[in-house]
Order: sequence, then structure tokens, then C-alpha cells
Amino acid sequence: MIALRPMKATEFAAYLAYFIPDYAVEIAANYGLSETEGFARASREIADHLPDGPQTPGEVLLCIVNEADDHVGYLWYRPAPAERSAFISDFHILAAHQGRGYGRQALNALETHLAESGIAEIRLRVAADNERAQHVYKTSGFQTTGINMSKRIGEP
Repeated sequence: MIALRPMKATEFAAYLAYFIPDYAVEIAANYGLSETEGFARASREIADHLPDGPQTPGEVLLCIVNEADDHVGYLWYRPAPAERSAFISDFHILAAHQGRGYGRQALNALETHLAESGIAEIRLRVAADNERAQHVYKTSGFQTTGINMSKRIGEP
């Protein structure tokens, strides 16, 4: 059984240690940037979006824990109550805990929590090359609603 709990301020550094390098690799691969540029962009974006860490207004950072209260992953979302929606900014099951169904269980727990809060839709963006994540989302009932595209122009 999976549970979601608010991330503690003391856990934010560990979250950043996972998130920034992971996101930097995705940025570099998907936007044709160097590893250094990807890391700089990921660092800037996280500083812009989460200036107060887990206490940033309008952002919800959660830790995913299993039945033994082991920390197995992270979930970051932004509710938009006026739209009755929430946008998942990051969802990650730690490598040592992948392949055990925790991803689907965490999404189900989030769905239940959000529905109880009046949210009617969950949105997210998934990298085109992340087939594992796409599989988890599709088997959890998510549908593709569009494709993000970009083109680099001029000097970086």
C-alpha cells in the first residue's frame, strides 16, 4: 500500500539532488543542449518554480512511502482549483523501488486525494523518449492530448 505525505523541508535537498541532474539530462537530450547547459537550465527552472522549497505557495511536493514507511519516490504537482485541474510537474519512483507497481498505486492515491478536493482532471507532460513513464500513465488511464515541439533558432 502506498501513501503520499507532504515533503519535509529537511528532505528538499535530497529531492534536488535527484531532480536537477535527472531533469538536466532530459533537457539536454530533448533540446539539443550540452550537459552543462542542461544542468544550468534545470537549476534555474527549479529556483524559479520552487523558491521556497516545499513551502512554495501554489505548489505541492510529496514523498511517496510504502507500507513499511520506506521513502520510495516523489510527486510534485500544482493544483488549479478554478479549472478543477492539477498539473503533475514531477513524478518519480526511486530506482531501487521501480517495477513493484508503486507508480500506479501512487497515481491512484493522488487521483483519490484530488477527486476528494474537487479536482476533475490531472494533466502532465512526459518526455517523448520516456517510454516507461508513458506506459505507466497510459495503463493508469491517461490519454495523449497533444505533442510538445520546439525548434532552436539563433545562437544559444
